Amino acid sequence: MKNEELQAIASQLKHPSGEKGIEMANMMNETNINMTQHSIRNLKISNGNKILELGHGNAGHVEFLFEQAENLKYYGLEMSELMFQEARQINRNFVSQKQAFFSIYDGNTVPFEDESFDKIFTVNTLYFWQKPEELLLEIYRVLLQKGNFCLTFAEEDFMKTLPFTQFEFELYSTEKAQKLIEKTAFKIVYTESQTEKVKSKTGELVDRVFTTIVLEK
Repeated sequence: MKNEELQAIASQLKHPSGEKGIEMANMMNETNINMTQHSIRNLKISNGNKILELGHGNAGHVEFLFEQAENLKYYGLEMSELMFQEARQINRNFVSQKQAFFSIYDGNTVPFEDESFDKIFTVNTLYFWQKPEELLLEIYRVLLQKGNFCLTFAEEDFMKTLPFTQFEFELYSTEKAQKLIEKTAFKIVYTESQTEKVKSKTGELVDRVFTTIVLEK
């Protein structure tokens, strides 16, 4: 693949747009579903929780989230207008019942008041954070005391094997992510790495190592 094609893939992963963006979002939902469900389970969601997700993609996983407990409210933030529209469409029943709320944001400032959420999570967005420390502080700010934040990402060693990650991606190992977290007041409750089989862009099965870090305010 030429550099321009690789760069186009990286751009779509960061900020899906156009017809290719919908295709990419469906593929991302499929390849990330295990990581996403793993993150949701690690949040230990309880009845009545208010939950925020950063970078939800097409949000095909929100139904799974609502199966975890009763009377939940889900809020999704996305930088991509296309993913905002897709998520609203896919989850239109939850939106009309005022259980799911979707908004566009700039990727830096979380547009909610202090201590608004019981649980926050994000999957495979860390690579694209423009100001990682500032965004972590924003997440800390909008989380309730004793609330949990679950950060899930594919490990640097695996990501390096993908040719498009040389563009637009900031790769993280567990150690690098923990160093970033140490710059905030978050407490690390739990860290776990897992290996899963995923389909590569060329259709073969490869081993992907991903890490989930659960933090507490």
